[in-house]
Amino acid sequence: MHTYILRFFLLFAASATNLCAQMPIYQNPDMPIEVRVEDALSRMTLEEKVALCHAQSKFSSAGVPRLGIPELWMSDGPHGVRHEFEWNTWNYAGWTNDSITAFPALTALAATWNPEMAARYGKAVGEEARYRKKDVLLGPGVNIYRTPLNGRNFEYMGEDPYLAGVMAVPYVKELQKNGVAACVKHFALNNQEQWRGTVDVEVSDRALYEIYLPAFKQAIVEGGAWSVMGAYNKYRGQHCCHNARLLNDILRDEWGFDGCVITDWGGAHDTKEAALNGLDIEMGSYTNGLTSDNSLGYNLYYLADPYLEMLKKGELPMASVDAKARNILRLIFRTSLNPNKPYGSLCTKEHYDVAKVIGDESIVLLRNKGILPLQADKYNRILVVGDNAVRRLTDGGGSSELKPKDMISPLDALRALYGDKIEYAQGYACGRPFFGYEEEIQQTVIDSLRAEAVAKARRADVVIYVGGLNKNAFQDCESTDRKSYNLPFSQDELIEELVAVNPNLVIANISGNAYAMPWLEKVPAILHISYLGTMGGASIADVISGKVNPSGKLPYSFPVKLSDCSAHSFGEGAYPGIDTGKEDVSLTDYQRNVGVNPKEEYKDDILVGYRWHDTKKIPALFSFGHGLSYTSFKYGKSRLSSKTMDEKGSIKVTVPLTNTGTRIGKEVVQLYLGDPVCSVIRPLKELKHFTKVEVEPDETVQVEFVITPDDLKFFDEASHQWLAEPGVFNVYVGTSSADIRCMHSFKYICD
Repeated sequence: MHTYILRFFLLFAASATNLCAQMPIYQNPDMPIEVRVEDALSRMTLEEKVALCHAQSKFSSAGVPRLGIPELWMSDGPHGVRHEFEWNTWNYAGWTNDSITAFPALTALAATWNPEMAARYGKAVGEEARYRKKDVLLGPGVNIYRTPLNGRNFEYMGEDPYLAGVMAVPYVKELQKNGVAACVKHFALNNQEQWRGTVDVEVSDRALYEIYLPAFKQAIVEGGAWSVMGAYNKYRGQHCCHNARLLNDILRDEWGFDGCVITDWGGAHDTKEAALNGLDIEMGSYTNGLTSDNSLGYNLYYLADPYLEMLKKGELPMASVDAKARNILRLIFRTSLNPNKPYGSLCTKEHYDVAKVIGDESIVLLRNKGILPLQADKYNRILVVGDNAVRRLTDGGGSSELKPKDMISPLDALRALYGDKIEYAQGYACGRPFFGYEEEIQQTVIDSLRAEAVAKARRADVVIYVGGLNKNAFQDCESTDRKSYNLPFSQDELIEELVAVNPNLVIANISGNAYAMPWLEKVPAILHISYLGTMGGASIADVISGKVNPSGKLPYSFPVKLSDCSAHSFGEGAYPGIDTGKEDVSLTDYQRNVGVNPKEEYKDDILVGYRWHDTKKIPALFSFGHGLSYTSFKYGKSRLSSKTMDEKGSIKVTVPLTNTGTRIGKEVVQLYLGDPVCSVIRPLKELKHFTKVEVEPDETVQVEFVITPDDLKFFDEASHQWLAEPGVFNVYVGTSSADIRCMHSFKYICD
């Protein structure tokens, strides 16, 4: 019997060996990817190579069926796998098994200031994408928050390139362990939605390399991202999806990127530029991102039949299509033809736990005059006011729209904690009751909702206001920018009336952007909350009740008024740009948003966000990095390991941190550096290191940072390299960019 079994296994092993020997090299996962790529490429026809380079459906691109090379399937988005679409329309497919976990938006992830949260996020969303059989997840987004009017800021990770880069790297690494490619977006300078498809951005090389590129570089070089999505806008007169400087010179030549460049949907505009300037896969053209009813549309793409025809005529080099096919095959072998990828999972308890803890750590306590946390035994009548207490904030917003399996609203979560003490009033309307009604009727609805909320507030012991923005057009929404820095739907007036009748008012606004607060000094407590997805209501309720001690920090500044923001300090030429074409008065708002030939100059240059507020001495309403706790922290006497540093050295900074309160809490210790005397303009200080630490009451921990010469450098345009000039540098350690607890200086010596 044993002899029979042994013979069977020997025969099986021999058969397997013979099969491997007969297997084409490109199908053998044990062979190096580059060898497999070249083998597959050598077997392909020209038509098959071109077919790889463009969409075959709304969210897929072709493989090579003749060779058994599978297609690529892509999905929005960075904070949850989007529902399934029909093959050739923007209609949802109506599946019953494509519900997912809605994870917090990337502004929330950035607000945690915790790379561990980024790793858990990437792992969990990657498992869901893998379970849904996706090969490319279109995210993370790392564009810089330049103006609080940008409708897509909620998809990005704030105003600081270092913070965004540090958070992007573990997200990308853990996501791709699932055999799902990260597609880092939108490369580059996608800092507004108004005129996004046509605006031509002019920016200095210093600002490009110091502010707008570092997070992309970290995600690609350190994170190892397998794909990159181009942006809609132009840079130096060329669309970013086929921009020679961005894609050839910087991405490929300087950073050594070996992955695949994918357009944003409809981001390609020219066959020759697309062929020669670094683009690999064209998605969504001729749809305007919205509609298409042409069944042959995919063959008409710039990188489809027009490209094939130019190749056959010798008008474009064959090397261009070979380069694209190599990059696409490499992506296929890393993802859809990777036999070692895991199975993935969907809507598990573990994923809900990840969404919850990220939400918990992301909520920023902006202000607290002692009213928070709300103790259940102290209040008998708690009024919740606001549409966002019940609205599904995963609906709308463009490509970030999600179909969560479960959704905990703030109102439901507060009722679960406080029981029948909770009463609700909507307070304001977001447009839902208004369609088809006259203006007078609309005003009647608004007035009645406000009157009801104010009347109930007068009788309540405490009021929790859950308002802010939502995913409607001209709010936090793809394709449109906000029209005003103030809250929409007359919320400021409502808040003023509520606090006038009940000073015990807690503001818990949900938003992916900063906004004006004309009522600030009248309100005792303010929470800033990003879009938190499936478990969002539970996170909000747990922070309000004190079950969770808030530890989020702002990833962007809150200007007092819009003109205090750098992008809005130089006139329309700096934002949103000046449209040099003639405006057609018959256009709708959406069509006008497209623009004719707008040009924009980033006159704020490197002084974005807190760099502007600090350097120009314009105080922010709430500063970058700000966030309070229910406990208190004392920064002890910090010290430097040396007062001098040379080109090969480093300096260790040690900071004692003590929890002087009564609750366990987490603090984000932030280190900034400044170069006060330099041959070029530099910000007063720039974030260079941070760490989030958990500290028990009465415990002291030693926080350490290591400063290296790379931390001191600026980008020199003349030499096109990073330089640090000799001289004295300032070290700032604090709890926000405006709340500095320790300051030191050291001398840098170099040849």
